[in-house]
Amino acid sequence: MAEAQAGSGTQSGILGWIERSGNKLPDPVFLFFWLIAILVVVSIAASLAGLSAAHPTEVDADTGAATVITAQSLLSAENIARLWVEMPQTFTHFHPLGYVLVVMLGAGVAERAGLFGTAMRAGVRNAPIYLLTPIVAFVGMMGNLAADAAYVVLIPLAGIIFHAAGRHPVAGIAAAFAGVSGGFSANLLPGQLDALLFGITEASVETVFGDFTANIAGNWYFIAAMTFVFLPVIWFVTDKMIEPRLGPWNPSMAGKAVSPEQQGEVADGDRALSSAESKGLRWAGLAVLFVVGLWLFFTLGPGTPLIDETASAEARLTPFYQSLVAGFFLLFLLAGWAYGKAAGTIEDHRGLVKMMAGAMEDLAYYLVLAFAAAHFVAMFAWSNLGLILAVNGADFLGNSGLPAWALLTAIILVSALLNIFVGSASAKWALLAPVLVPMLMLLGISPEMATAAYRVGDGATNIITPLMVYFPLILIFCQRWQKDFGLGSLAATMLPYSVGLLLAGLAMTIGWVVLDLPLGPGAEVFMEVPTTVDPTGPASAE
Repeated sequence: MAEAQAGSGTQSGILGWIERSGNKLPDPVFLFFWLIAILVVVSIAASLAGLSAAHPTEVDADTGAATVITAQSLLSAENIARLWVEMPQTFTHFHPLGYVLVVMLGAGVAERAGLFGTAMRAGVRNAPIYLLTPIVAFVGMMGNLAADAAYVVLIPLAGIIFHAAGRHPVAGIAAAFAGVSGGFSANLLPGQLDALLFGITEASVETVFGDFTANIAGNWYFIAAMTFVFLPVIWFVTDKMIEPRLGPWNPSMAGKAVSPEQQGEVADGDRALSSAESKGLRWAGLAVLFVVGLWLFFTLGPGTPLIDETASAEARLTPFYQSLVAGFFLLFLLAGWAYGKAAGTIEDHRGLVKMMAGAMEDLAYYLVLAFAAAHFVAMFAWSNLGLILAVNGADFLGNSGLPAWALLTAIILVSALLNIFVGSASAKWALLAPVLVPMLMLLGISPEMATAAYRVGDGATNIITPLMVYFPLILIFCQRWQKDFGLGSLAATMLPYSVGLLLAGLAMTIGWVVLDLPLGPGAEVFMEVPTTVDPTGPASAE
């Protein structure tokens, strides 16, 4: 790691400027605290200036005139009292917090028991040479369900497997990195990221329009399609651009000899699964089938507890959508437990509880970040600036005559650019969502579509910014096979992937909007413009 950091300081040009500029930014936690301080100053100035907006659909019951929303100073007596009195509530009611904690309780067991690592190894070890690249890329995108495990297990393993197949190990690392990080949102199943982002989306809607329930499966069809759109891009770039550029792999070249440690890794990466591991995967598969069957029973069985028979046709499946967070918790938990018991990595219930506690320990930093982000989102709502900006921004964009696909294209490009400087997906969405989501809703674009557009831009530039938390680690993986491989080499290797994924994501988004395809169960691109606004925000409404 020290070698990567030392090398990174000598970069020049655009890459060096990006790195130096990004390094000057504070930690995302303090970035939110600084933004809160700026927000306080802006709210005071906006309040003194009488900044306001007339809501386009709300009218005053007495006068019949349009409802006027005015900016509120965050240093008013009411808001100061709200800050200190409601601080525990502001933190604990931050929607992403509960979603992520619940899902990670299960996912932490699956990761620590070894299910994710074994499943990824099983998915790539016997791949035919000509299908090695797409299989590595596909497993990488699916491996996002395992969060950090995909970075530390699959990416170095891909280099080992490519070497064992006589191909350049760095090409394998690049393909896996592109799948895991460039295709960060692409997957056949919703997972932890969906819970995290839609929690922020839900909070952003509620700051303006009051009560709203996010659908964690609201991007399911979109991210599944993204998987198959990104797969040929990664395959083409790896086999036709990156591997020819790297040249034939020759371990005997000066400075590139394979060490005894690497030889051991090759043998381990290419070894067959043990009988215990195979048995664990079978048991985990049965556990997954059990959970899926259980949810089908709850949805379609007697009493239909996950279907509200009394609601309108559009709202009947609301309990089902709300149950998906718990569903993924149970799926990961039981699959991880079944694997661990069969493979011998979990001895008894005490080991299971210890793994769940370890998953919570890993979220310590996220809890600190969530505390800062929760207060930024809440105070943004108290100031009314989000609503005012959304209304005025919607008026401006509506009068511009830009079609929906052009607006969403702009969001994708802004997200991709911002991602170069702020690596955290949740931190960026917590910054953008309070303005973008309500603004697009006032233009008739759904929160699910806004979230989907953000995800396209967020993943594309993950793989070219040195500020991405795993970027130095990927560099170390490459240097184990090619000692003269520097930061610029990694950025240059990954740039074609970034451009290709961004262009493919843009084309897919535009086509999705033009064809008006459903984004997920019960989630559409467009929606009716909301006719009600809760100017007090969710906190005071309680």
